[in-house]
Amino acid sequence: MTTDEILLDTEERMEKAIDVLKKNLAGIRTGRANPGLVDSVRVDVYGSPTPIKQIASIGVPEPTQIMIRPYDASTIKDIEKAIVASDLGFNPQSDGRVIRINIPPLSTDVRKKLVARIKELTEEAKVSIRNVRRDGNKAADQACKDKLISEDQRDDAKDQIQEFTKQYEDKANELAKTRETEVMED
Repeated sequence: MTTDEILLDTEERMEKAIDVLKKNLAGIRTGRANPGLVDSVRVDVYGSPTPIKQIASIGVPEPTQIMIRPYDASTIKDIEKAIVASDLGFNPQSDGRVIRINIPPLSTDVRKKLVARIKELTEEAKVSIRNVRRDGNKAADQACKDKLISEDQRDDAKDQIQEFTKQYEDKANELAKTRETEVMED
């Protein structure tokens, strides 16, 4: 592997860790309704667990309400069951055509637990980023050992990998800080 290939692979994998963090943080509820709150719900329809967004449109008509409109009305009961079983703490209400979920306000204790969960998710992302750094450094060492790159190129690559690590850890911290602020707002 050349230095450029090592750096490109490292940066792509760190970017994926940030994408996973963004997706996980979107699933953490704030006091406001957000379609991301039900994205993780899988509904047993047509013989297999299917992501809810593949079988219904999800909208937010009001700041405290999520509205789910199934593409096939026969799946409405299955969607309701999946939401109740999902441990999100929501109580779906159906009128036969759409499902409405009212988002209750968060108590201070719940907010603190959510902030703790945000910190856990952020730490997982940082560990992921550090693992990518370790792999990138190993790849640089191996390329140097195999005489594909010089020692100077290896050292430069390791410096660049360390810069990526710092940059992506900062990005993870920034995402977490933003989400914590949203959760703690009334």
